[in-house]
Amino acid sequence: MKKTVVTFAQAKEKGEKLTMLTAYDYSTAKLIDEAGVDSILVGDSLGNVILGYDDTISVTMEDMIHHGAAVARGAKEALVVIDMPFMSYQTSVYDAVVNAGRLMKEGRANAVKLEGGLEVAPQIKAITDAGIPVVAHIGLTPQSINAFGGFKVQGKSEAAAKKLIDDALAVQEAGAFAVVLECVPAKLAKLVTEKLAIPTIGIGAGADCDGQVLVYADMLGMFSDFTPKFVKRFAETGSVMVDAFKRYNEEVKSGIYPKEEHTYAMDDEVIEKLY
Repeated sequence: MKKTVVTFAQAKEKGEKLTMLTAYDYSTAKLIDEAGVDSILVGDSLGNVILGYDDTISVTMEDMIHHGAAVARGAKEALVVIDMPFMSYQTSVYDAVVNAGRLMKEGRANAVKLEGGLEVAPQIKAITDAGIPVVAHIGLTPQSINAFGGFKVQGKSEAAAKKLIDDALAVQEAGAFAVVLECVPAKLAKLVTEKLAIPTIGIGAGADCDGQVLVYADMLGMFSDFTPKFVKRFAETGSVMVDAFKRYNEEVKSGIYPKEEHTYAMDDEVIEKLY
């Protein structure tokens, strides 16, 4: 059965952990869906791992719609969440609702995700009032990386920790059905999780969150430009792929591939008539 926002609420109530992975294409989405993962995030991290940008800021609405729709076609059971890219919701409440609607209609999302706390609560409320489910995202928010001065753990001081708690309560009040906590000290993430009625999804936020999310290319060892501390590599798929590409290259150049079993036959009489 298709996972929904109710699935998330019930998991929180029962104390069952939620799983989320990123995907950006049909084939990967199908595999993640087959594995039984609860949710697929079409993250603006596609800017890094798919498009080769240094950050997520350059990602456009068209990028998110294009990749989101591909993922939605492959995910039959997992809840598909699509990121709202930089400047698609910060400019105004109106823009936020219009762009969230585009991700639902054209990207075939089941929910949208946007970064920020108290400052984007009006956008979250307006989007949810329009009947669109929202996942919030606080702590380290990559779209604000220039303001942060780099990828840094958030909420370590008393003032910063209080702000993060206030942000979490604000997005819950605004109507978000879940919130991602990124690069937050584990003890603070545990406290936030206990305070909220909605599920917390951690990424670099410890084991006490209600669920976890990772970039699939990180956890499979396919993206090596930068590996955050919180990433566990569940497979070394990248090295397997490189090895396969090398063998293909060698076999084609040496004439080993393709062999007869890889080719199609035709009647010799037909060929003879062509000379």
